[in-house]
Amino acid sequence: MAGKKSQSDKALQEELKKSGDIPTHIAIIMDGNGRWAKKRGLPRVAGHRRGVETVREIVETCAEIGVKYLTLYTFSTENWKRPKDEVSTLMRLLLKSLKDRLDELDKNDIKLTCIGNIESLPTVVQRQLLEDIERTKNNKRMTLNLALSYSGRWELLEAVKNISKDVSGGKLSADSITEKCISDHLTTKNMPDPELLIRTSGEFRVSNFLLWQIAYSEFVILDVYWPDFSRKHLYDAVKQYQKRERRFGKVSEQIHNSILENQTKDSPLEVS
Repeated sequence: MAGKKSQSDKALQEELKKSGDIPTHIAIIMDGNGRWAKKRGLPRVAGHRRGVETVREIVETCAEIGVKYLTLYTFSTENWKRPKDEVSTLMRLLLKSLKDRLDELDKNDIKLTCIGNIESLPTVVQRQLLEDIERTKNNKRMTLNLALSYSGRWELLEAVKNISKDVSGGKLSADSITEKCISDHLTTKNMPDPELLIRTSGEFRVSNFLLWQIAYSEFVILDVYWPDFSRKHLYDAVKQYQKRERRFGKVSEQIHNSILENQTKDSPLEVS
């Protein structure tokens, strides 16, 4: 996709794969485009353009290291409140990126999906988005999931409405509403919850992103603006994830005992 990798970068990727589990699903809050531009005395659009190039590199890198799902917080519901000229610029950049990267995604066996209130996007963007999704729907290497006109509260609200309709229509009973039932009514129903959430720009908040899905995600906050986010930053974030002990409410001893039990079950019996 992007430029040819160096031998040293290939070595870093192999080292990363050997050092621990690669997250199946990574979610990223891509923050800091405007501040990156302001710091350099440039218009905000310059930061957004540079951010698009960062997306390209990170999509490529995630596919290379074995990530199966990558969700990018591309445009939030709240972003519609920004100045009209900035929103228009963002929509034009999105449209151009969807057009320019379609062949690239397809060639690299990457499937494109989208979550959010798609109907609120400009019609021309909707058409291009649907074309990209249709063209790449059978690709298997990785799923690139764009969160567009998305917010976690909007998603949960829509899920509640749909579940209520199922209950009133007799398809569901109130007692049959479980966590799985809620998950199955979310826009991410066909993918696992993210194990790793990365946020750039050093901000410590989730900004209405995947509120249900990140209940047990590991967070890595990096004090770097998105346009400066690189392969190295991604590797460092994955390394941090690999060092975390994911207990899901249990204590360390329970986790270790469970691992030992699984290893014992998987070990072949010795025959004397």
